[in-house]
Amino acid sequence: MAEVLKITQENFETEVLQSDKPVLIDFWAEWCGPCQTFIPILHSYAEKTDAVKIGKINVDENRELAKQYRILSIPTVVLFENGEALKRHSGVLMEDELKEWIEE
Repeated sequence: MAEVLKITQENFETEVLQSDKPVLIDFWAEWCGPCQTFIPILHSYAEKTDAVKIGKINVDENRELAKQYRILSIPTVVLFENGEALKRHSGVLMEDELKEWIEE
């Protein structure tokens, strides 16, 4: 079972770019209603998998990362593998949709 990690500019390279397994990052903000809806879904998925590392990046606290990955709306999830952003999805996904999106 994976925990949901707090990813920041300081630990991004180690936790995401140098990870030995895929990393799902949720770009979010405290004030974002849909982001708040997505939090329990993400945590529930994290409890059921260890195939991917899961992290959250607060866009207000980590503006450079949000800018670097062109995050224009939140929540946006980005799947990284071998240091590369492979795919992204904006908006809330239900848990089964999230699982399917990651696995395809």
